Amino acid sequence: MRYCRFLSEDGLQYGQIETVAGTEQITHLMPVDTAGLPDVHRARKTETRALSSATLHAPVAPSKIVCVGRNYLDHAKELGNDAPAEPLLFLKPPSSIVGTNQAILRPRISERVDFEGELAVVIKKTCRNLSSNADVRDFIFGYTCANDVTARDLQKKDSQWTRAKGFDTFCPMGPIVSNEIDPWHGVTVETRVNGVVKQSGSTSQFIFPLDAVIRYISNIMTLEPGDVICTGTPAGVGPLVAGDTVEVSIQGLGTLANPVQDH
Repeated sequence: MRYCRFLSEDGLQYGQIETVAGTEQITHLMPVDTAGLPDVHRARKTETRALSSATLHAPVAPSKIVCVGRNYLDHAKELGNDAPAEPLLFLKPPSSIVGTNQAILRPRISERVDFEGELAVVIKKTCRNLSSNADVRDFIFGYTCANDVTARDLQKKDSQWTRAKGFDTFCPMGPIVSNEIDPWHGVTVETRVNGVVKQSGSTSQFIFPLDAVIRYISNIMTLEPGDVICTGTPAGVGPLVAGDTVEVSIQGLGTLANPVQDH
């Protein structure tokens, strides 16, 4: 299953994506189910349109975004940190979400705004107090690309990361959600700025694998359907300036592209 959220003549719609004659097409419209997720079981056929021609919006609408810091050893080292002994969690507000092709706005009070390309997980059903042997795949609706944009100077200045991570536009997500990849077998996360590769890592390099992360979070807070977990960024983070275009690409999920502007 692959889907997007796009602007149609009738407003925002969830669309199922299929490959037709070698190109990705939106072939079905999906209503929202009682949990707030697109209902693939009630998809109805629509006039096909090329995914590349659709105006895409962020394909997620979570009640919260839970992020894992320093989940790649090389990234922890590049910022002068040791590997954490247990998952390091922080939150980003849903108001920080934008979709592909929407601008990242650099706040005036920050002198350095960094990109952080990541794999994001969309939760399928309520998840709380999972046991150590629970199968977390039953709780995963799909995956998407994310950019955990960070005001690095403010992160260093503050004793916690809410301000540095929470500005509007600081959580681009998209372009699609898919359940057709397997992070446990390793998928490549690559970030490019103006076409130049800055980050390239595999989910097989996670310090804390996805099952451990989801179980850990579920024993702290209830994960609701549609909630998003950002799983950490590889080494290579760096600054963005106005006029840049940053792209996060993940195998099977396409490319999340965002221009950068000064606020």
